Amino acid sequence: MDVLSDVIAVMRTGAPRSARVERRAPWGQRFRHAPGTAGFEVVLAGSYWLLRPEADPIALGAGDVLFFPHGGEYGLADAPTTPLADLPFPGVDADGPAATGPPSTVVLCGAYKLGADRGHPLLDDLPGIVHLPAQVGRQSCLRAVVDLLGAELQELGPGASAVVPSLLDTLLVYILRTWLEEQPACGGTGGWAAALADPAVSAALDAVHGDPARPWTVAELADRAGLSRAAFARRFNALVGRPPLTYLTWWRLTTAARLLRESDAPLGAVAERVGYGSEYAFANAFKRAFAVAPGRYRRMR
Repeated sequence: MDVLSDVIAVMRTGAPRSARVERRAPWGQRFRHAPGTAGFEVVLAGSYWLLRPEADPIALGAGDVLFFPHGGEYGLADAPTTPLADLPFPGVDADGPAATGPPSTVVLCGAYKLGADRGHPLLDDLPGIVHLPAQVGRQSCLRAVVDLLGAELQELGPGASAVVPSLLDTLLVYILRTWLEEQPACGGTGGWAAALADPAVSAALDAVHGDPARPWTVAELADRAGLSRAAFARRFNALVGRPPLTYLTWWRLTTAARLLRESDAPLGAVAERVGYGSEYAFANAFKRAFAVAPGRYRRMR
């Protein structure tokens, strides 16, 4: 598994949901903050406005993609002056009470449910609103997924229950990948965009995610990165925000939590898969991180 795939596997829980929605002017919607939910909007046709608390409105047009990774509060409307009706995040869209005639906009909208107890720091690095404007000749893979998802939601065919969730997962991958690729060079200031763009740190992260059970040392990871031990440790800590072995332990326990939620593997097998030599050592480490024993955590989830 590569790092981005692992991040998505850890942070998303349950089945994503989506809809193709036609909006007729006048319309205005305010979405309330909803922790543990990430939403998206893709403009298929027409135009409208994104209204943000204490910030200038943003005009949106066909092909624009919005992603709300933290479930923050925001508004959408056909015009900046249109009154907003309150909706839960991500909400079920509704036309205004006097809406008639052809739709002024057509959008894809939906949401992903995020794990409340073990989000990945890459998600924390994202701004409250990710806006990916449509640009001719760019983001071709993202646009292809949008086209496929839009066509599928417009007229659900046989197998839609399998196709749509897969396309939604693919859409999330391309949204995150596009955002990461479009970040400017960070000049060592840190953050996951910089970490994944740095060949040395990225090589070490790939090693950890590829084989979390291996008893990695800083020297081995530095060798993978092609740096001296001291230089690697400094760079990794600066970009990732924690020392290499601290991140390794965090990732092992995060992976263990996912295995406990999603499988019925015995605790001893889970411990072995994430690099603990005994179930006792694993249980102690897990309880320190989650404040609950792994068996109880599984029953709670």
